[in-house]
Amino acid sequence: MASNLPGSVRQFGVAIRAVVVFTIGLGIVYPLAMTGAAQALFHGNANGSIVQVDGKDVGSDLIGQAYTRDTGQKDEDGEPVMEADPKWFQTRPSAVDYDAMGSAASQYGPNNADLVKLIEQRRADVAKLEGVNPAQVPPDAVTASGSGLDPSISPAYAALQVQRVARERGLDVGKVEQLVKDNTKGRTLGFLGETAVNVVTLNRDLAGLS
Repeated sequence: MASNLPGSVRQFGVAIRAVVVFTIGLGIVYPLAMTGAAQALFHGNANGSIVQVDGKDVGSDLIGQAYTRDTGQKDEDGEPVMEADPKWFQTRPSAVDYDAMGSAASQYGPNNADLVKLIEQRRADVAKLEGVNPAQVPPDAVTASGSGLDPSISPAYAALQVQRVARERGLDVGKVEQLVKDNTKGRTLGFLGETAVNVVTLNRDLAGLS
């Protein structure tokens, strides 16, 4: 039986039904299905790849963090002066202090005088911490990543730190080297990216070993 409603009214009804169907399908069913699949297949990733120590959340293996200690001194603003804690593996510098709310690079060009000076200072600091010649300090120890949040370092930088961490914690060097090896990931699919050591998970395992 033909409807006696005006064409514009019928079109409005069709539009309303389409909105309801798409709202339920794409706004409710699809998100729930994707959430369920993610929780079932990639539970850790879906929940932020949280790292725990003694049952407590201490970070995410996707975001780097500072491993520092208070020097007992204050800067010109009255804030505590922090330094690298020798008991932990150190990650690469961050232009945003590892704050995920402000992911960014420094925006300095390679010839920027301030950046060159900063890199040389970092190189001297790392060389002093590790007791090596500045020429032995790897590039990723003195330069920040593009995001400022990278939790990984090169195997060369990790190897440079093994002796210091083992000495500070009174651990066997071989055990510390094994921890580094356990937290080293190769290239994705064998050709994407570079071999890297995740410092967050490495320090978590170090805490467990200690």
